[in-house]
Amino acid sequence: MKELFKRFTSYLSRFTSYLSEVKGEAHRVTWPGKHELYDSTLVVIAFIFILAVTTLVCDKAIQLFIQFVHAGA
Repeated sequence: MKELFKRFTSYLSRFTSYLSEVKGEAHRVTWPGKHELYDSTLVVIAFIFILAVTTLVCDKAIQLFIQFVHAGA
């Protein structure tokens, strides 16, 4: 029972230490400004749009290919 208590307190101590380190790292984070956040958001939206169009074109090309192969069979 004492061994179990020792292990528990050891885990609790390490977890507390971990949380303390996380808090310290969070204070060192440099958050983006409003302009940088706006620009990054636009880049992400543009990338998603390009990815969606590319996926649509590939999907339609595969669909046409399958119809072509199926009609020829």
